[in-house]
Amino acid sequence: MSATALTDPAAPVASAVHPDPSAAPPSGEAPALEVRGLTKFFGRKPDQALERLRAGASRTELAQLGTAAVIDADFEVRRGEIFVVMGLSGSGKSTLIRMLNGLQEPTAGSVRVMGEQLTGVSAKRVRAIRSEHVSMVFQHFALLPHRTVRDNAAYGLEIQGVPPAARRERAERVLETVGLGGWGDKLPSELSGGMQQRVGLARALAADTDILLMDEAFSALDPLIRREMQEQLVELQQELGKTIVFITHDLNEAMFLGDRIAVMRDGRIVQLGTAEEILTDPADDYVAQFVADVDRARVLTAANVMQAPRAVVAQSAGPRAALRTMLEQETSSALVVTGGRKLVGVVHDRDVLRLVQRGERSLDSAIRTDVPRIAPDVHLAELFATSVEHEAPIAVVDERERLVGVVPRVTLLAALGNVTTETGELPVAVPPVTVPVEVIQATLAGAEAALADARRAGTEDAREDGDLPPAAAATNGGIA
Repeated sequence: MSATALTDPAAPVASAVHPDPSAAPPSGEAPALEVRGLTKFFGRKPDQALERLRAGASRTELAQLGTAAVIDADFEVRRGEIFVVMGLSGSGKSTLIRMLNGLQEPTAGSVRVMGEQLTGVSAKRVRAIRSEHVSMVFQHFALLPHRTVRDNAAYGLEIQGVPPAARRERAERVLETVGLGGWGDKLPSELSGGMQQRVGLARALAADTDILLMDEAFSALDPLIRREMQEQLVELQQELGKTIVFITHDLNEAMFLGDRIAVMRDGRIVQLGTAEEILTDPADDYVAQFVADVDRARVLTAANVMQAPRAVVAQSAGPRAALRTMLEQETSSALVVTGGRKLVGVVHDRDVLRLVQRGERSLDSAIRTDVPRIAPDVHLAELFATSVEHEAPIAVVDERERLVGVVPRVTLLAALGNVTTETGELPVAVPPVTVPVEVIQATLAGAEAALADARRAGTEDAREDGDLPPAAAATNGGIA
């Protein structure tokens, strides 16, 4: 039977799960993988099953006819991203990945690989596309026990017809990349489980295809080795720029690896989005329960929880302006920025009060440059020590050191709780004032009076905003 889409191809529906098929990728290139209406049905009367699926039947309702392993999957995988398909056993994720490389023909729908049609073409063409564009890393390694590590890594190149010297050289280079330099002459039986999986990864990398498909590749490994492999995979992807489709049932693994994640249930993709989107805005109760126990500190970043800073003053402002800002915001500190919002440091109310009392013109002597600052992509797990050591909110800065937000301690703790996704206005937590408000008000009032007197007398210093003649200090007692 020919592969046809479950939905009407003339009227695609755009949604979070089914993006608009007509939308071009940002780069102008074809996506690495383009999946439209992909369905796989095992059993009798597939035509009847497809008609019932179009009418909205569930997998359970079709049980008498067979198994709808994948139902109307519709997504794109961008070039250079790690795309994770996550679901419990029986959700259809392994069947989906086998259709992505042509190991199984879909009952309906289509797959395009690097712009080339994979479904509905000859077996010879499928093998050619797979050889050129797609490599597979299996859960149970699938190594040839009678061949050396080097020969296993070079096996895909042998199938491609690469000359022996060239494939040995490339295999050695890739083995070095995955941390197995010097192990080329060993047999798989002489390696640990983690090392054997590295051989499988090396074999896929040696083939130098555009796309890596990884089906539960790390699930058979011990937890520590598994984490090490996850970190190495991310490093390799950043170095080599490969497109990776990773299948897993482990939510924490999906959150750690995935640029985007597709959550499957009973053959359907129920949500597609970034780790942060799925964690903070689950599509339904199933996804919400699925993510309830995830380690939020290793998923959410500073950018996800940061708030707009309330107490910010320009470096060029005088001490009076800075003290007034802290008084109005009811805080003991204020961040100091340049005209381009580049973070300079922080000032505290006691230090600034002394400058006002002495009639200082500049804030510079009170600025402390050891203010904690982080990039927006830092995970919350890395902020705990900093938050404990500093009372002031942690400043979030971009690559040009410009202030983009703050992470108060209370916000950090609240973000780690398993809270409802319903949100409302939340006041920014700021350090309380450490100088009595009455003292600050009296100091500012005295400064204003002294400034007015200086203006009437034509004092040169008074023409600078925020400055105060030293004589005014006599009227502003309270803090020595």
